Amino acid sequence: MSNLEKYNNVFVETFKINESELANLKYQDIPAWDSVGHMGLVAALEDAFDIMLDTTDIIDLSSYAKGKEILSKPDYGVEF
Repeated sequence: MSNLEKYNNVFVETFKINESELANLKYQDIPAWDSVGHMGLVAALEDAFDIMLDTTDIIDLSSYAKGKEILSKPDYGVEF
């Protein structure tokens, strides 16, 4: 499974949405992505990629696209 597939799967499984909804998805766009859902997403991403996200990056994780940008940082080394 590619990193993009893993990333997409985390969002789909965490929020119970279709992959077609991911491209423009932003924090609080859907009821499931509230503050509790956000922490579930963070935990799932950390598990999927075997990383620990920095607090600043957890706060900055405001959209599907921003998450890819954050995980692509040298700190995490995830390539998409």
